[in-house]
Amino acid sequence: MTSTGLDLRKIDACLFDVFGTVLDWHSTVTRQVARLSKGLLLEDSRDAVEFAEEWRAGYYAHVKRVSQGGEGTGNTDIMHRQILDDMLTTPRWSHLVDVWGESDREELTMIWHNLDAYQDTIPGLTQLKRHVNILALSNGNFRLLLDLAKNQGVPWDGIFSSELFGSYKPNKKVYQSAAYHLSLPPHKIAMVAAHKFDLLAAASVGFKTIYVPRPAEDSREVRESMRGKKDGGEVDLVVKDFEELAKLIREARQS
Repeated sequence: MTSTGLDLRKIDACLFDVFGTVLDWHSTVTRQVARLSKGLLLEDSRDAVEFAEEWRAGYYAHVKRVSQGGEGTGNTDIMHRQILDDMLTTPRWSHLVDVWGESDREELTMIWHNLDAYQDTIPGLTQLKRHVNILALSNGNFRLLLDLAKNQGVPWDGIFSSELFGSYKPNKKVYQSAAYHLSLPPHKIAMVAAHKFDLLAAASVGFKTIYVPRPAEDSREVRESMRGKKDGGEVDLVVKDFEELAKLIREARQS
């Protein structure tokens, strides 16, 4: 057991949320939506930010509904396009209809296939994979996750898409299916995410949980209140970034 309160020597695989944890959807989508708006949304404007955030909010609503057994596609590309089309029928965004035809909307949907990596993502994951298996466990469809890894050079050992498991996180069967395919008991797997709900769901099936705060994920109140269990918190470990996590796992392996 290390001073973290979590015995990192016993972790054989780290599974990572992708959108918001590994890759920065907020900055990328905000910037690209403005770029493709033909001057109607200014870069870094409140409108561009709110468009990106409303698109993402639609994602969360869809994921929640389907994960609880409701109707909806299990393919994130289809979902993103449906949400975009719905947004453009609302008074807030209807002025964009005339500049975003079919090909434009296809290009907009593909924004999600090439998101910026956080500064610590590639060096941190590269260090981590020397010590543990690192895999994506994401609600993105498989082709989307493949493109993201290829475009940003994310050094995964493997990719788990919830599309393959018939639901979305936080449905328990997504985490359970990943553990089954890894041939590992849940306590040898750590879920790494910037979302409290993701980690609590992972913990409910026996995964260890590692929280990484990211500025556009969770509320400031939640981010600042997250604590490891040794400090009375709800997750096993809180780290500032992937490089700190890699350092802790390396030190645990050497102890």
